[in-house]
Amino acid sequence: MFCKPFWASILLFACNWVYTQAEPIRVLDTDFPDPCLIQADDQYYAFATNGNGVNVQVASSADFISWQLLAGHDALPGPFPSWVGSSPAVWAPDVIQRRGGKFVMYFAATAAADTSKHCVGVAISSSVTGPYIPESQPFACPLQQGGAIDPAGFYDQGTFYVVYKVDGNSLDGDGTLHPTPLMLQALESDAITATGAPIQLLDRSNADGPLIEAPSLAKHGGIYYLTFSSNMYDTTLYDVSYAVASHLAGPYTWVQAPNAPLLVSGDGSDVGSLSGPGGSDFSADGTKIVFHAFENGQNIDNGRAMYVSRVQLSEGVIHLARETYTGRHSYS
Repeated sequence: MFCKPFWASILLFACNWVYTQAEPIRVLDTDFPDPCLIQADDQYYAFATNGNGVNVQVASSADFISWQLLAGHDALPGPFPSWVGSSPAVWAPDVIQRRGGKFVMYFAATAAADTSKHCVGVAISSSVTGPYIPESQPFACPLQQGGAIDPAGFYDQGTFYVVYKVDGNSLDGDGTLHPTPLMLQALESDAITATGAPIQLLDRSNADGPLIEAPSLAKHGGIYYLTFSSNMYDTTLYDVSYAVASHLAGPYTWVQAPNAPLLVSGDGSDVGSLSGPGGSDFSADGTKIVFHAFENGQNIDNGRAMYVSRVQLSEGVIHLARETYTGRHSYS
């Protein structure tokens, strides 16, 4: 830091400073799991799994660094359609803005037909913060395969898509590891109606433990980047890995060490080592991510806090960025 003093009617110091803060940065010290990110109305918004007394939590930021929880605000207050169980247990919402200005939320909620499983639904709002009104039918509900969770919207070459997880590990109580494929569904221009059959992008391998989940897509330089989490969300083995492809439908290739996983327990942040990082989501332009990690830095007992980071996508590799702050302070 370089400071240059000068004299006026009083002693005054003008100080120019530059420093670099390591990313990721913890931005919410509350339980805010499975965050998604959208930029609208010159603001950033994040939405998260149920908690703090609401079905879908919302936070906002003007600069991506300083965030405020909209305490008590429920973006998806209900009522819910008949396909949703009496306790919705909404997970991992994702919000996109379609042409014409309306906002679409993809979410997972318990299925009334089998409350041990979730299905993916869709809801609409004229305001980014809601309230969102759910559609009468589920978007994806493969109950025989374990249900569906973790939807994420994506827009590419004039078409909307949703990528989601078939929740096969909800069947694992039978002593067998089941497939947990990440599926891609093309949509009509309303960003609601499915067109054609879903396409499998990726499935778990033995290295991933019992599952992969929480998919998110970005594109840069003609390469598609698919992030996802491996292992169980309530353990320190949870991570953010990724795969790449030259075509949206694949085939996708797992990126290996030293370039992946992108985030694991023990990685640094502005508040110390991460623990249980996962549930990441790209910004629409692929330059930023949000994700969660254990709030207490050890285990899930205190919930999962939200972290942010800028990223650089380059030749099939995702690089975490570092935040540089510059400014001028004057004091007497």
